This record gives sequence, C-alpha cells and structure tokens, in this order.
Amino acid sequence: MNPNAGELQAAWPWFLPAVAAIAGACVGSFLNVAIRRLPAGESTVSPRSHCACGAPIAWRDNVPIVSWLILRGRARCCGRRISARYPLVEGLTALLFLACWLRYPPAEAACGAVFLSALVAGAFIDAEHMIIPDVLTFGLAFGGVMLSFIVPGLHGEHGGGPFALDSIRSGCSAIAGLIVGSGLLLWIALPAEALLKKEALGFGDVKLIGAIGSFCGWQGAVFAVFAGAIVGALWIAASLLWKNRPGRAAQSAGGGVPWGLRVPFGPMLSIGAALYFLALRAPVDAWFTQASALFQS
Repeated sequence: MNPNAGELQAAWPWFLPAVAAIAGACVGSFLNVAIRRLPAGESTVSPRSHCACGAPIAWRDNVPIVSWLILRGRARCCGRRISARYPLVEGLTALLFLACWLRYPPAEAACGAVFLSALVAGAFIDAEHMIIPDVLTFGLAFGGVMLSFIVPGLHGEHGGGPFALDSIRSGCSAIAGLIVGSGLLLWIALPAEALLKKEALGFGDVKLIGAIGSFCGWQGAVFAVFAGAIVGALWIAASLLWKNRPGRAAQSAGGGVPWGLRVPFGPMLSIGAALYFLALRAPVDAWFTQASALFQS
C-alpha cells in the first residue's frame, strides 16, 4: 500500500518542503523568461530558451541555479556573461514557495505560490523597465477573485459555515480588496499629480495594488501601500548613504535626492504584500479590527 501524505510527512519531513522549493526554482526559471520577454511584447512560450547570441540553450545548461553556478555565470556557447538576476529570481521563488508550504495548508499554499510568482515577475520588470504589464496585473486580479471563491481559506474562511457561504464571503473579501486597494492608491496618485503637475504614480501600481487586494483583502492592500512607502523611504535613504559614503562623495557633485526622481513602486508594494501574506496577516488584521472598534465606540 502506498503511504498517504501524512505517513510520507512523518517518515521524511523534509521531502514535501524540498519538492515545494524545487518547484519554486523551476517556476522561477520560467519567470526569468517572462521578465525578459513581456516588456518586449514577446511570447513567453515560443521560441524556446536561447542565448543572446541566438544559440539554443541545452537542457543541462537550463537547470535552475545549478547551471549558472557550474557555468560560473557565462554562456557555454559564446562566453557572454549571464546576469545574476537569473539565479536570484530562481532562488527567491524557491524560498517563497517553501515559505508558502510551511505557512499554509496545501490549497492556500498553491494560491500563494501563484500570487507571489506574479509579484516577483512584476517587481523585477518594474525595477528594470518602470512598467508593470497588464497581463500580470489584470491576470492576477482576476485569478485572485476566482481563487477566492474556489479556496475560501485564502481569506480565512475555514469551514465556519456551509462551503457555499464561505465561498461567497471569501469572494466578496477579494472584490472588496481589489476595489479598496486600487481606489486608495488612485486617490493618493490624483492629488499628487495635480500638485506636482506630472505623473506621481503609474497606473500599473494602481492595478497592482488592486490585484494584491484580491488575494490579501482590503487590510492587506492598505498594509502593502504603507509598508511599500516605508520600504521605498529606506531604499532611498540607503542609496543616499551609499552615494555619499567617504571617498565617493568627493567624486560626485551634490548629495541630495534629485527633484522628480522616478522610483519604481512595484517592488516596494510587492515586498509589503509578501510580508503581509507570509508573516503579518494575523497582527495586521487584529490591529485593523481594534482600530475599527475604537472608531465605532
């Protein structure tokens, strides 16, 4: 008789987490293709993976993380340098899949894997090109709503009532998160644009926070906005410290932040959303509940 999942977990407690991490690394390899091709409007499926010189990449040179290390970051066919982004994305996605598996039951973990994979792709594309493709934001928003109806536990509905009722509550939470999240960022963006006489936030960010809300509810969307702002401020401060470190400050004129500097907000929103989804959901939701009770009293 084949052992069931519980017996397998008891015999080899590392096996299923390892499978989750390996699956994440493989998905990360696909995300690298999406990160490179989506901004150019190319298909992520065809043609097959190939080097910048045009030569197809053999399977043995396309093993996540391992191939990059064996090749020492250079293509076998022409010796071109391979960006460290490739193993970084693969390793990060592997860790996120592992964290989902350890944090949630299988169904919710699978939903989280979809969610975090899209965040990784969007964050790296935004960091490099200052855009977030609609196929990611709209696809993620639609997927979040649909998955919320199918997996009520995604929004904390764990069998407290009939499945249909739990499903409706979960789906409504996703829709509310989508509307509140995108609406909040939109109302921040519009006055800022009127004040600055230029675009303050890209509408890709507005669509992304709506998609985040569809998976995390309105509480997660609001948290992602403010956590993202904090992460962005820390990133700018660290950049200034690095720029003005002893020995370099004398080489560059001025040390302030250039007015109108464009900073991609997508990676910051993604970090805030991942923190909420993987670690801070319970305390953040509890804080919002207490705050709501305080205002109502």
